[in-house]
Amino acid sequence: MTKIIRRLPKVVLAGRMNVGKSTLFNRLVSSNKSMAFDYAGVTRDFISDVTSWHDVKFELIDSGGVSFDKNLDQITKQVVQIVYKLLEDADINVLVCDGAEGVTAEDRELVRRLRKLNKPLILAVNKTDAKATEHNKHDFYGLGVAQTLFISAEHSYAIGDLLDAIVADLHDFKAPDEIEPAYRVVLLGKPNVGKSSLMNLLTKEERSIVTPLAGTTREAIDTNVNFSKETIRLTDTAGVRRPRSIKEDLEQMMVKSSFRAVKHSDIVLLMIDAADNAIADQELKLAFYTFEEHKALIILLNKQDLTTEDSQADLERRLSEYNYFFKKIEKLEISCLNKKNIGKILPLVHTVWQRQNQRFDDAELKQFFQESLDHKPLYHKTNLLIIRNVKQVQVAPLTLAMYVNVPEWFGSSQLSFFENLLRAKYDLKSVPIRFVVRKA
Repeated sequence: MTKIIRRLPKVVLAGRMNVGKSTLFNRLVSSNKSMAFDYAGVTRDFISDVTSWHDVKFELIDSGGVSFDKNLDQITKQVVQIVYKLLEDADINVLVCDGAEGVTAEDRELVRRLRKLNKPLILAVNKTDAKATEHNKHDFYGLGVAQTLFISAEHSYAIGDLLDAIVADLHDFKAPDEIEPAYRVVLLGKPNVGKSSLMNLLTKEERSIVTPLAGTTREAIDTNVNFSKETIRLTDTAGVRRPRSIKEDLEQMMVKSSFRAVKHSDIVLLMIDAADNAIADQELKLAFYTFEEHKALIILLNKQDLTTEDSQADLERRLSEYNYFFKKIEKLEISCLNKKNIGKILPLVHTVWQRQNQRFDDAELKQFFQESLDHKPLYHKTNLLIIRNVKQVQVAPLTLAMYVNVPEWFGSSQLSFFENLLRAKYDLKSVPIRFVVRKA
């Protein structure tokens, strides 16, 4: 059933690169989602989180840095376009400036453009703890923004004042209703495997920045798509590399961001470069990790336009080495370049979601398991394993409670036996099964 919720007001942090937007974002929210490093261009895609102040909730959005340099690279140009769209859709814009550096021509241009939007505007002059900021205060007041606050995101100075100003502007805000996502889908994979291209194809807009360079998407970013009368939240994650390939703190945070997105997902789309002729060890670990976290998994074999018969045979041979696992998983061959099977992805996602939400009859489950043990008894040493009752206690993840004679006797191999029975009887491909074993 579609659930209608009240849309939260959107507050966007905007500004030039490296003025402290991400540090301020982390100060204002509790999840520490945004990456804060002391060099420009770290936040390329925007990220958001819900926060509150004095019982007023709002969505805070950390945008990429804006630049008006005419010689920008293609990635930065795309970032700027995304930021402008965010500013247009915002309910409040917070312009963050570097107080130590003083007012720049780009700051003045940003103020001019923000005024044209006719939205509440707050000027947050960051790094007020620096001595140089005191000398620059007059220039910032000269920008003519009525709500000008001097803060320090790093040292939490005047953060309460900033939140007070935001909440005051939201006092009379009337947000429209919106649909709450029915479930969450995460795109996962190595850098440059095609996640952002797929995100843009599924959303039919330039939501993620696409470039041939590896590692363009540095943070997990979300958007909604509608399919089969449901709203799905899609998350495009940073590429995950093998730990020994991670040389900088920034890449370590990219990996953490991706794994955090998996924990908050319902279904994971693991993209693999089919032209690589093999599945990498890290991709295997991602697949196993997804099921260990009890998230549904679909394998997307991308770049079919670059494969040959030999490369496909090599990949199938590699996957067959782990057939005990991959036989449980849906696989789909796609190409983001020529759009092969792109139209089949969301229908498959919807099918897997329905499988995750199956409800079984408890009496039928009990009879099925008990009859299976009658046909093929299981023993711990010489002791017979007995199931007294079985109940389904949850969907998504599908969770069964088993009431048995001695829970300690039901180890991983015994539970695998019951899992295989369920998969043979019911349609559970790509769906993890969780067992909770209790004393009868």
